[in-house]
Amino acid sequence: MDAPLDLTLQIVITVIAGIGAQVLAEFVKIPGIVFLLIFGILLGPSAFGVLHPDRLGNGLEVLVALLVAVILFEGGFNLQLRDLGRVSGSLRNLVTIGTLITLVGGGMAAHWLSEFPWALAFLYGALVVVTGPVVINSLLRQVDVDRQVATILEGEGVLIDPVGAILAVVVLNVLLNGNPDPLTVASDLGIRLGVGTTIGAGGGWLLGVILKRATFLSEDLKNLVVLAGLWGLFGLAQMIRSEAGLMATVIAGIVLRASALPEERLLKRFKGQLTILATSVLFILLSADLSIAGVLALGWGGLSTVLALMIVVRPLSVWLCTWNSDLTWRQKLFLSWIAPRGIIAASVASLFAILLTQRGINGGDSIKALVFLTIILTVVIQALTAQWTANLLQITSKDTTGVIIVGCSPLSLLIARLFLERDELVALIDTDPDSHPSLQPDLKVFISSALDTDVLEEAGLSKVGTFLAMTNNGEVNLVVAQRAIEEFSPPRVLAIFPRDSQVSGLNSRVQQAFSSQILLKVWNQYLNEGAVKLGETTLKEAGLDLQQAHLRALVEAESLIPLLIERNGSLQIAPVEGEWQVGDRLIYLLHDPKPKLLKLLSGSSQLRLTLEELPEVEEIPMLPVLSGAIETVQTFVADLADGQ
Repeated sequence: MDAPLDLTLQIVITVIAGIGAQVLAEFVKIPGIVFLLIFGILLGPSAFGVLHPDRLGNGLEVLVALLVAVILFEGGFNLQLRDLGRVSGSLRNLVTIGTLITLVGGGMAAHWLSEFPWALAFLYGALVVVTGPVVINSLLRQVDVDRQVATILEGEGVLIDPVGAILAVVVLNVLLNGNPDPLTVASDLGIRLGVGTTIGAGGGWLLGVILKRATFLSEDLKNLVVLAGLWGLFGLAQMIRSEAGLMATVIAGIVLRASALPEERLLKRFKGQLTILATSVLFILLSADLSIAGVLALGWGGLSTVLALMIVVRPLSVWLCTWNSDLTWRQKLFLSWIAPRGIIAASVASLFAILLTQRGINGGDSIKALVFLTIILTVVIQALTAQWTANLLQITSKDTTGVIIVGCSPLSLLIARLFLERDELVALIDTDPDSHPSLQPDLKVFISSALDTDVLEEAGLSKVGTFLAMTNNGEVNLVVAQRAIEEFSPPRVLAIFPRDSQVSGLNSRVQQAFSSQILLKVWNQYLNEGAVKLGETTLKEAGLDLQQAHLRALVEAESLIPLLIERNGSLQIAPVEGEWQVGDRLIYLLHDPKPKLLKLLSGSSQLRLTLEELPEVEEIPMLPVLSGAIETVQTFVADLADGQ
């Protein structure tokens, strides 16, 4: 077969296998890297021998470098400085102190358990300090975990990749060139990081200026300008100092994201698709080049090394780096368990193996095999147990409490009071300073626009589980809810809006609150007049269908609106499309003019609503049709008995 055709088929098979692995992973809801590793190993020389990455020659190194640059840029572009600021202390420690702990701990484990020479052992430690944005983001797309933990994992994955890669290069230089003094090692590391940071920051700012001012460029061409720009910055940094390009691409992505581009959403979509392709190609090629015999030759020593890294070194690093943080022990435990290694470790280990072999140094293939064993075990075990662990530790987004309410009215004040009585974080946002004449003393109120990101941040939207927009304007509610999703992506976003509103795109994540036909002004008037009762009912297994039908009938008659649902100890706003389950405690408002009379007779200016079980809801009327159906069934059963 002609060499060009052979190389073409190699790339074609790689792309098909990579995308196929991603599709399968999406279908079964586990991180794609699991199937990418499996497919690559099966297609490589160690199994079916379909793919032979070594035939690409130097092209493999070039391909790895350019695609890794795309992956790191996309990771940096997805980071938000605001999110990083909330966990900056822990994140800084993980990228600095945590890197050192992993380097030393991983090196000691490789030396004592796998019997590697100290130099190669510390090279392994340097290679596995990275976690990787691709595998982390892939895992977080499938795992429901609270935002604070997700931000730390995402930030660590992006920022530690270039640091780890540069550290690995420095350690490799020490291995190849002898033992320079610590000052030389530190300066080498600092120069590479400094060059990358400077070029990345300047280049990212310049790209932002170009994209904002070059209005003649089409959207598609702007995306390609960014691609050309990031590769240009990567190449420039590499020319000045090897491996500085990795830091340059990360910083360029972060700075460009901070430029607030008007086409940001389209650019994120393009880069996301490109990253999926890059990841698919790289993992298939690199895992196909792996020798299964080499992995098996590591024996129990290799397995013990990886397990020590997972259950000793990583927890030690996390607990020391987050010692003075506001993270709970549950969050720290989850962070201690989740640290899958990814594409940077695989690509750098593969390149180092080639370089060590060329220099006549034994152990390059063993280092590569141990790194891939680390990737396989951390990815597979942690990916398959991440959601179970989050559920066990109760740190999923659905476990996040608190609510931010936009629109100050009698109904929103009532909902706020119910959350406050459970000691949850509650804040109200309204533009009218006269909209809240009397408030609970511990209720935070912000007189401002809910479209202001700084106000949402100050209100605590990054820490709460629910965002509720309930102004008198349904279209405004949808716009505000969409802004909350774009900037903070809270676990639950609800709004009051007309049933015929067009809901698409980001708005499709906005749930309609309470009832599809709720008239907010009417119910606020009922509350002002005291013409309501505040009730609660628990859905029971016996007669569940009748109970639900009765409640739905009251809702359709506009006599009742469901407000809150308490399920498994968690209080949530009642959505229109939500399914009521056995054991749910439903809190509702029932329209009844009688309390108004009681208030007038008592001379009270305000009637405080208290929760109670109301007979109008608890006593389910027997409908005539249902009664006749039951009598028919009873007659039929009696006739059968007489026939017997």
